[in-house]
Amino acid sequence: MFQKRFYYLVKFQFLGYRFHGWQKQPNTKTLHLMIDKTLRYILGDQSFKTLAASRTDAKVSAQEAAFELFLRNEPLEDLSLFLDDFNANLPQDIRALSIEKVTSDFNVIQDSKFKEYHYIFAQGEKCHPFCAPIMTTILDPLDVELMKKGAQLFQGMHHFKSYCYKATDNGLYDRELKRCELMENDIYTANFFPEKSYILRVIGKGFGRHQIRLMMGALIKLGRGEVDLDFIVESLKPSSSISIDYIAPASGLILHKIEF
Repeated sequence: MFQKRFYYLVKFQFLGYRFHGWQKQPNTKTLHLMIDKTLRYILGDQSFKTLAASRTDAKVSAQEAAFELFLRNEPLEDLSLFLDDFNANLPQDIRALSIEKVTSDFNVIQDSKFKEYHYIFAQGEKCHPFCAPIMTTILDPLDVELMKKGAQLFQGMHHFKSYCYKATDNGLYDRELKRCELMENDIYTANFFPEKSYILRVIGKGFGRHQIRLMMGALIKLGRGEVDLDFIVESLKPSSSISIDYIAPASGLILHKIEF
């Protein structure tokens, strides 16, 4: 018997601090597990599948993430009602933002035009513990102005093999960053935040494993005076044998936006 399928794009946001990333794992609390568990409850016996636009690491959060929902046989009758029901049953650290019907040729992975990530950090002092889920604290004083110059070096088309965790000789490492800049944080605010914090803002179509955290790690080392600007320039060349040995903590990384 022919089974008709229906396709939906769902945008959502989450605090990733208590989750071990998106992908389902045995005996582990992941975003995919919680999303599917909630959908199973509200959809009952209806057959469904979910596919994320990107897989996030443990403790990484999202201001705007997305997944595609595939349904068989029966469409959703009222999208607004579904969204309300979905949110009512999701845990407090996950919220659905929107849902829209898409066509069968839509691909939530391939059809994303770009992703924008933010890495939030503060330096030089111990921050309030409430900052921990979304902000990294570097106790050492950092040369932020030098780090701003270093961030600009990542912008454009470069060879990012040095910034891919456990890179092999067969990976896709020539990637373009539409934007890479380090700026003062005026986007995320709270009365317990330090007086001054910063954001590494990165925009691109795709990223290697831990790429942004490795980039941030290199910038922290630059700010500490452990490496110089030439180190970053050399690390981005196809002939580079440099291995970045510092991955910045995951909890400072936020998927800010996905554009389709």
